Amino acid sequence: MRSGEAGYVFLAPEQLLNDDVVDRLCALDLAMVVVDEAHCVSAWGHDFRPSYLRLADIVRRLGPVPVVALTATASPVVRADIVNHLGLRDPVVIATGFDRPNIRLEVEQHVDDKDKRAAVLDAVTEMAGPGLVYVATRKDAERCAAALQERGVAAAAYHAGLRAADRDHVHRAFGDDDLDVVVATSAFGMGIDKADVRFVVHASIPDSVDSYYQQVGRAGRDGDDAVARLFYRAEDLSLARFFMTAHADEERLAAVFTALSSTTPKRLRQLRDETGVENRALTQAVNLLEQAAAVRSGRRGFTAVEEDLQQVLARAVRITEATERVDRTRVEMMRAYAETTDCRRRNLLGYFGEQREHPCGNCDSCRDGAARGRPLPDEQSAVAPNTAVEHREWGHGVVISGESDRITVLFDEYGYRTLAMDAIRDADIVTIGGRDVSAGAPRVAASS
Repeated sequence: MRSGEAGYVFLAPEQLLNDDVVDRLCALDLAMVVVDEAHCVSAWGHDFRPSYLRLADIVRRLGPVPVVALTATASPVVRADIVNHLGLRDPVVIATGFDRPNIRLEVEQHVDDKDKRAAVLDAVTEMAGPGLVYVATRKDAERCAAALQERGVAAAAYHAGLRAADRDHVHRAFGDDDLDVVVATSAFGMGIDKADVRFVVHASIPDSVDSYYQQVGRAGRDGDDAVARLFYRAEDLSLARFFMTAHADEERLAAVFTALSSTTPKRLRQLRDETGVENRALTQAVNLLEQAAAVRSGRRGFTAVEEDLQQVLARAVRITEATERVDRTRVEMMRAYAETTDCRRRNLLGYFGEQREHPCGNCDSCRDGAARGRPLPDEQSAVAPNTAVEHREWGHGVVISGESDRITVLFDEYGYRTLAMDAIRDADIVTIGGRDVSAGAPRVAASS
């Protein structure tokens, strides 16, 4: 880069936590910082890859450099998270449509796990590839890939537990059409641009609609017909909820907070040396302390805000509990998609803030004649996406999608809730768009 021989430098967010790397970047005349797969800032930042939440610090250290954040799938809420966590100032937000009409959406329901696994193998064996099969665990990936191989399918497993060389081999073989099927955990797919994927099968339900549609979107990028089929068993939701479980390690938080001074900034490397807390766990702790308003980040590092330790820990625990509540409702939104008898595409698009009045004609509900045209909402009951809502119990929220008789709202601390517009006429529990809900106006109440 210094010599002008390269025009781009590609880095993982974890590499940007290395002070030496950032110092070398600061010495370059950078034209732009681009955050690809920017939805990960929202989806993974608080837990799986906490370094995503430190990108704003890095941008500040790099100086006045334009920032572009790119993602193929981001609901209005995720877009707001991206803007907030990256510290973007008055950004131009360009959001094109989410609809992928060439992808047929299907859900196959099962009661018995053994029957479901057999159905997945039967279906994938018969489907025209290339295709992807997403599973919940590494063990499932290995087992399913081996079973497909026994049936004569050119299949391979992919998960984070494989050696880097083995993962690279699977990537190349799939891209070169040497493999018909990759059976993978959610670790597979980031950065994959294979245009002719003909199907994406989910052998287990994902943890959120965001994850599901991101993975489904890897099918049919050439514009030709493709299939997205979810094999659904209600009991599988418990595994998705398990992965959503979060907790605050109070001992670790106390160690990190105590090591920080209110006057002398410290970088992550110094904190690691002083506390013995390593990399990802350290970044998670700093992130949570910052969310709890106990730590402030600046160009030279982190400083503590004068605060009582027990109050800091109590706030951190409340934040973690709220995060878990929200994440668990994401699982329930996935259940709503799997169990709907209405048009599935309309359900998905509604989650991302897009309204569709009529059935799509390219999902199993439409095929079975279950999907119905939605009556146009009258002027009084129509509530547009992104409208602010205040609930007496659940606090502030934002409307995600609305119909003539109900709205779906994402509450800051209580997650997704479906609210019936006419369930309660007398209880004053909700304000919509700054307007009190009173007699003669639309009223909402929790329907589930």
